[in-house]
Amino acid sequence: MLDGTIVNVAAPTIHVELDASASALQWIIGGYSLAFAVGLIGGGRLGDVYGRKRMFMLGSAGFVVFSMACVCAVSPTMLIVCRLLQGAAAAALIPQGFGIMHDVFAEDELGKAFTVFGPVIGLSAVLGPILGGALIAANTFGAGWRLIFLVNLPLGLVAAIGAARLIRESRAARRPDLDFLGTAIAALAMGLLIYPLIQGRDAGWPAWTYLMIAGSAAAFAVLVLWSRRERSHGRDAIIEPSIFGHRAYSAGIASVLVVFAGMIGTLFSITLFLQLGEHFSAIHAGVSIAPFALGSAIGATLAGALLVPRFGRLVLQLASVVLAGGVWWMHAVLVSHALTTGSWDLAPPMLVAGIGVGATVAPLIGFNIVSVGGDEVGSASGVMNAIQQLGGVLGVAAIGTLFFSTLARHGYVAALRHALVAELLSTPILLVLLSLLPPREEQAAGPPGRPEERERLGSPAAEAPGAERSLTPGRDK
Repeated sequence: MLDGTIVNVAAPTIHVELDASASALQWIIGGYSLAFAVGLIGGGRLGDVYGRKRMFMLGSAGFVVFSMACVCAVSPTMLIVCRLLQGAAAAALIPQGFGIMHDVFAEDELGKAFTVFGPVIGLSAVLGPILGGALIAANTFGAGWRLIFLVNLPLGLVAAIGAARLIRESRAARRPDLDFLGTAIAALAMGLLIYPLIQGRDAGWPAWTYLMIAGSAAAFAVLVLWSRRERSHGRDAIIEPSIFGHRAYSAGIASVLVVFAGMIGTLFSITLFLQLGEHFSAIHAGVSIAPFALGSAIGATLAGALLVPRFGRLVLQLASVVLAGGVWWMHAVLVSHALTTGSWDLAPPMLVAGIGVGATVAPLIGFNIVSVGGDEVGSASGVMNAIQQLGGVLGVAAIGTLFFSTLARHGYVAALRHALVAELLSTPILLVLLSLLPPREEQAAGPPGRPEERERLGSPAAEAPGAERSLTPGRDK
């Protein structure tokens, strides 16, 4: 998750050293998230079939290998390809965590587990620029921006070795089918959406960019129809249609899309403004974003551990207003300070915006996971993480394109102000989506959506001697 944003502060350095264009920078950052999103949809299913521990270890090893390939990149094209492969390896790794947790913890403990897990997911994205700035400033062995990929070597090895020693193998009670055609359709749909958003500005927005976006909508519709067809024939689709029958889940992943698109796109724009407009060093830019990370930690902790258990959905709605308040404050600072904006000027509004993001993202993870049935968790976790990554790449593509387009005509201050306004305009949409969540997280949990799952849980056959049981006493109890 860290690698989704750790490249942000390295963008200006990569731009100079590899002679990367603006669109190449968007691909270097967004390509990782795109490959991640495509692979995540099927990544959870692979764990259900071949074993979650096995896929976790393979994903960790692959992530280390392709991170090292990024270190060796000598051109923007090579780095983009390596980032795509890195994202694919991450997609094999990440969904297994949700499946393992769903298997290890009893139903009444899942919410508490995600009180810890949710903030880690959210914080990793906002800590990326800070860690990236520190590594670039360190410039150990003269590696410069390449250090941001070298840091994955110890992390990936610890993950693989820890999984081998600590995680017990688990998989779905019923071996699901692998839907390769559905995966290809999903990849096509996302690619048709992202490619024109990134390349359209450089190309002058010709007709083919709009045709590709329209084709993306058609491909997503085909994916829905294909998934329903597979289920009607008794086969497992790449996306389990029943997960969208849970209103809490559907509203939750739509909210995740909006939050991450705004957050990642805005962070990308702020980083470019600080380094290229204000001429901050990488570490200076990273430290300037630190209040956002601190606020996210505070918001996630307060919301997950204290506020949401008492006040439920209302906390998420108020948090989105707090986020908008922080973004509006940043906009006001830019109006009054322009190109003399300093770290201390941005610190208070960044802290407020971070609190809003943390208090929104962490509870959303819990609402989403507890809303689906046991046999749906593999597909549900894959889709949820894919939507999160898709939101990030959409933010980089759309808000980044707005930033670069405005920059060419009006300069850095106007470019960032327009990016912040785009983030503010998403607030009403987010409030509407959050209103569709149930008032309390525990009310999100309903009966499994698939008929065969309801029959299995309600049937004595579920406790037959040959039936696969949970690996932990908590779940059996």
